[in-house]
Amino acid sequence: MTAAAAVATASAATAATAAVTGNWRKAGLAGAAIGVIAAGAAAGVAIERMTVGRGMRRRARLALDASGPYGALRGAPGKALADDGTELYYEVEDTEPVGEGPEANGAVGASSGPRRRRLFGRKAPTPVTVVFSHGYCLNQDSWHFQRAALRGLVRTVHWDQRSHGRSARGVSQSGPGAVPVTIDQLGRDLKAVIDMAAPEGPLVLVGHSMGGMTMMALADQFPELVRERVVGIALVGTSSGKLGEVNYGLPVAGVNAVRRVLPGVLRALGSQAELVERGRRATADLFAGLIKRYSFSSKDVDPAVVRFAERLIEGTPIDVVAEFYPAFTDHDKVQALSVFLEVPALVLAGESDLVTPSSHSEAIADLLPDAELVLVPDAGHLVMLEHPEAVTDRLADLLARVGAMPSEANVGRHGSTAQPGG
Repeated sequence: MTAAAAVATASAATAATAAVTGNWRKAGLAGAAIGVIAAGAAAGVAIERMTVGRGMRRRARLALDASGPYGALRGAPGKALADDGTELYYEVEDTEPVGEGPEANGAVGASSGPRRRRLFGRKAPTPVTVVFSHGYCLNQDSWHFQRAALRGLVRTVHWDQRSHGRSARGVSQSGPGAVPVTIDQLGRDLKAVIDMAAPEGPLVLVGHSMGGMTMMALADQFPELVRERVVGIALVGTSSGKLGEVNYGLPVAGVNAVRRVLPGVLRALGSQAELVERGRRATADLFAGLIKRYSFSSKDVDPAVVRFAERLIEGTPIDVVAEFYPAFTDHDKVQALSVFLEVPALVLAGESDLVTPSSHSEAIADLLPDAELVLVPDAGHLVMLEHPEAVTDRLADLLARVGAMPSEANVGRHGSTAQPGG
């Protein structure tokens, strides 16, 4: 489970409680249980309301939406078909950037594989491709800073997991015969994307939270692909299992209450998606407070970055939040990590991650003794947005070590996200 899960679930449950009266008892129960999570954020919002009017806060959000450059990078678009027919959207960036911003969207044709250059009549060696997998309730744009830093230096693939971003709603999760989504399904989705976007050549796999779990599921089901082609991995703020034991920074009574009611509450909320979405919009201030608590640890994160994270999570419908949640309770890929034993690895997490605690990254590193373990101080779950320079620096070092790019390449500083003067 990711920060997005805690945030989206808490805000949705609170919103539903506000939007529904009397006859929907589950919503009231949800509000009571999830309210434990929301209490700290709500207190901060209440203090803010004493000094800043609602209209002014709304105008501030709109201004940040208009001015923030985050999430504007685009590559050559393509689509892969999952084994159940779900269309998975991806973008490829070769070592020659294809442009950025809205004007580049759709300006280049779909990419079905690596660009090939001929030297003296022979095919040049296929470059290393770095495949980025994002977390729950996010999309490929959550890698904005790393994408900006690596443009033109290494071939990359960014993709949206099923039911997220520009990918289609999961076919298996739709209609009368719908089945629950699983982490194993996400692993097969990643294989489908690799088959289309990088069918040959060495690979470096990079995953945040659910994206890291997706990589583990790929290794579990396709160990030969890892052995034959994967030359490096980076696991960021993720877990190999035991997510049901995470307390999200709550007291024991609070977390136990949430665990008892959350599965049923999510099913109820997912069945009332339109109503809940209206409630979510009505409680935008509380939502923003929850985002900050469960995504970041630094007190001086750029408000535009916080708002960017909020927009990413807002873009995930509540029924998608509901259908993915059970998969995390069942997630257990400890054995699959052995497939990565011979692969150079980076394991990185924020020291103050409340959603996937850094102890989970330490447990992964214990099983991958040759991995580089990096715990970033004063960082929460969205460490790649909160401290992008730290994540990019360690990722660039991994890419240089496995020969994906020259060691002397300058990845630049794409982004201290601290507020000016902070």
